[in-house]
Order: sequence, then structure tokens, then C-alpha cells
Amino acid sequence: MLGRKSTKKYAIVGALLTILALAAMACSSSPAVPAVDEAQLSQIVSNAVAKSQQQITAAEIQTMIDAAASESVTAADIKAAVGAATSDAVTAADIKAAVGAATSDAVTAADVQSAIDQAVKEAQASTASKSLTAADIKSAVDAAVLQFASNSLTADEIQAILDEALAAGQPTKSTIVFSDLNWTSAQVQNRIAQYIVEKGYGYPTDTIFGGTLPNFQGLQQGDIDVALEIWLPNQSIGWEKAVELGEVVSVGTSLVGDWQSTFVIPQYLADEYPDLKTPQDLAKPEFQELFSADDSRGKARYIACVPSWSCNGVNLAQIDTYGLTDFLDVISPGSQDLMFAELNSAYDKKEPWLGYMWGTGDPALKLDLVRLEEPEYTKECWDTDKGCAFAESLVLVAVNQSLLPRAPDVIAMLQNWEFTITIYKGIFQWMDANPGSEPSEAAIWFLNNNNVWEDWVTTDAAAAVKAALANES
Repeated sequence: MLGRKSTKKYAIVGALLTILALAAMACSSSPAVPAVDEAQLSQIVSNAVAKSQQQITAAEIQTMIDAAASESVTAADIKAAVGAATSDAVTAADIKAAVGAATSDAVTAADVQSAIDQAVKEAQASTASKSLTAADIKSAVDAAVLQFASNSLTADEIQAILDEALAAGQPTKSTIVFSDLNWTSAQVQNRIAQYIVEKGYGYPTDTIFGGTLPNFQGLQQGDIDVALEIWLPNQSIGWEKAVELGEVVSVGTSLVGDWQSTFVIPQYLADEYPDLKTPQDLAKPEFQELFSADDSRGKARYIACVPSWSCNGVNLAQIDTYGLTDFLDVISPGSQDLMFAELNSAYDKKEPWLGYMWGTGDPALKLDLVRLEEPEYTKECWDTDKGCAFAESLVLVAVNQSLLPRAPDVIAMLQNWEFTITIYKGIFQWMDANPGSEPSEAAIWFLNNNNVWEDWVTTDAAAAVKAALANES
């Protein structure tokens, strides 16, 4: 149906001829009235064309499929035809070409005017012995225009039908699952990426909540598609093995230059106790007493990172290498929030605190902290006893290999992902000023108040995201 050419474009002409002829015959029994002169006829034609253009503009006619002009072709017919085409894997480009071909010879305003002229002439010729009034011809022309308008579709209606049918014919995009690691920066990054992927690229998304170790296993196995924070060197051994097996692929980086340390103290303690410089100093009696607590059995109370994070193993290895196992009472908090609460509470009271922290951990973004001095990082050290400082962190954006062919557009976005420490500090400051705000709310704030993310995505995706943001309450 969509391929019919201009052989059907004169359906309008036929309708006009028929209606005008009937009007002329109906006038044969009317009383004699003045015939239509040339000037009146010209004005009638002009009025008719003008009226037809109000109801069916030249632009609309030219963008219609010629079949839509026929009384027998309905919106349902066109929708069914396009649906059938798309079910046979015809692309949007194919449909566009077909519509273009069909409309290249479509009915124009000039065709309508020519048809009216011809109809009037033939009607006059067939009723040479009768007289037609201006009112007779105008009524007939009006009826023809109204008939055409009532049985046709506007350009917008045709476009809506095509869009709906084409969308129905597109393959369903599979859900992209993000690693929802149990700390703030990872969750904020996820919510930003999810919003862009959903609103800008049309993929549904989901998350799996968990710690570093279980979620990395999920990434390897394909239960998780995207991890926006793979921390190296913490996860070096597991990461390198997964890469060798072809299970995971690095597509970018985030939080470039972040730091972490097993041995961190508040600046006010470093100022008060200048002799406390290295981890080994913690074995001295004065520092055992400084950091001891009622339940620490005379040892220095130490706050390690969360047990499900890879840094927990690093903390324990370094404590052992530095000979501190018998001098530290290690507390492994069950969550990020508990870890942060320990430090924030001690800092507010200017009390002693010793533990693990990293540069984009919430307290480190607003408190004055100091890292104890350790030997400089080397790969040999790290691969053996870890008796050295963490390397400057390399935080990878990684995907399961199965995502590469499934969502190449999303992969391209992740390759452009540049979520820096500066960006995150701005988001953290907003969250800190809005207590109780969720990562999803922080993501909306970021997208609305920064344009750096537009460099990560296509022009179309950026426009779609902005349109969605405009509808957020």
C-alpha cells in the first residue's frame, strides 16, 4: 500500500468532478438565475483553493503517503502496512525512502487547483443549456474539499503512525545492570549513568547492591554488566586474572588520582604528637595508650575498612607486615556509614582516631586528615607483603565482555566518562548541605547544574536527557 505512485493521486480530481456534476444536475430544475461570469468563476476557484489550504496545507499534502488521500485508506491501514514492513526487518531508513518515493509525485496545491478548474469547466459543458450560480459551484467545491479533508490524514498524523509502527518493530533493548557498590561515590556515579542510559539511550537499567568482592564476581559471571569503580591496586590480582580469561574489559577511568591509606589520623593529632610519623610508631607505649579504649584490652583501637571491601585484606596484610598485630585492636565496621560515624564523632570531640580512609570518602572531603609515612609503592612490594604505601589509585570503568556487542552506544559513552574528583567534591558538598539526600537526587542535581556530561554522550542522547530533566518535579 505504501508503494503506490501518482496513479492514485487524482482520486481528489474524481471526487471533485463527481460532486460538481451532481451539483450541476441538481440545479437543472432551479429557476433561471444569472450565469457565472469569468470574474466570479475565478473568485470561486480562488476561494476554494484558499479553503482547501486551510484544512489541508501544501506541506501536509506533500508529506502524505498518496494512499492516505483515498477514502478507502485509513490510519489503521497505514499502521498495519508499516507494521508488516517492520516485522520483515525493514529499517527506519527503508520506510523513510518508501515514504519519500510515494510522496515525490504526491498531490500538490497546484493539483487541487487544476482539478477544480477542470471540474468547473466540465460541469459547465455538461449543463450548457442550464445556468449555474456562483452559490451552486461554491457549494460543490466546498463539499469536495470537506470530503477530502474528512477522509485524509495530516502530516503529523502520518508521522505519528510511522513513528509508532517503527518503534514497535524495533528489537527490545536488554536491561543493563550496574554494580551498586556500598559506598557513596559509586552509587552517585551509577545514578548519573543510569539516568543517561535510560533517558538518553533507551535501555532499562538495574543494580545489584554489594561489596567489592561479591560484585566483582558478579561482573566476571555476567550477572553485572557495568562497574564504575574497580579500584587498583586493591583488586589487581583478581582483575588481571579476569582480563586474561576474557571475562571483563576496561573501557575507561574515573576518580583519577584518588588516594587511600591504611594508617590515617586527624591533623589535630599530628600537630599534638609530632613524633607519630610512621605505622611502626604505633607500637610505642605512649601511642598504645593514646589510642586505647575501654574495650580494646590495652591495645590501640584501629578502624579497618568494611570486611566485604578488598581494602580490608590490604589493611590486615600491612598490619602484619609492619609487626603491629599484637598492638592494634582491629575493628571492621559493617558498613561505610558506621566507618564514617566513628571518624566524624571522634573529630567533632577532638578525640584520638586511627584507621583506614580514602580521598573521596565523605569525611576526607571535609575533614583535615593526615596519612602516616610508609615506603613508596612498588609493584614487587605490593605483590608480596604489601609493606609499602598504596599506589595512587587507578579506578577503572569496567564491563562484562557480553555488553560490548549488546550496547555499543553505551560503551562509547563509558569510554568518554570523565567523572573526576573535582566533580565528585561538588556533588558531595551539595549532599552535605542537603542532609538525607539520596544518590538519585544528587544525580539529578548534577545533570541539571553541570554540562560536562554532555561531552560524554551523543547530541541526540543529550537532547533526550535534557527533555527528561525538564519533566522532573
